[in-house]
Amino acid sequence: MKYQSQEFEGEKFKSVDFAGQSFKDAKFIDCVFDTCNLSNVDLGNVSLQNVTFKNCKLSGLNFSKCNKFFLKISFDDCLIQLSIFFGLNLKGTDFKNNQIIDCDFTSANLTKASFEDSDLDKSVFMGTDLSCTSFINAKNYNLDPRSNTLRKTKFSMPEVISLLSSFDIEIN
Repeated sequence: MKYQSQEFEGEKFKSVDFAGQSFKDAKFIDCVFDTCNLSNVDLGNVSLQNVTFKNCKLSGLNFSKCNKFFLKISFDDCLIQLSIFFGLNLKGTDFKNNQIIDCDFTSANLTKASFEDSDLDKSVFMGTDLSCTSFINAKNYNLDPRSNTLRKTKFSMPEVISLLSSFDIEIN
């Protein structure tokens, strides 16, 4: 309840354990979460405006419950697991150098986003706009080109070969 319905502007949260807390109806503007544990935080109607997560653990979060107005977030060197980004407009969002495990990006707009140097093991992309998105040096992504928009999307070898897995073909 400490953070619920509160407003924070320009705050830096360093090494704070928020696990299980409620951020419901709170506003975070120009804030940084550094080396924090945000596992199972309630994000109901929370406003995240220009919020950066660095070296954080984000497990079991439903970002789809956030207030979508002015939603702007970035992630650097975080563990993001079992989290939902369903239907969000995350155009230009940085997901650089993260472990993004078992997350749901279904129907999201990730145009011009960056997943560079990230591990996307078991994460789901379906009906997702990945136009101009960078997967340079990313690994373990599973993208079906028939179910996502991949215009000018950037990939690197050898992981780009995984795009062919949905076609039931053999590569020698």
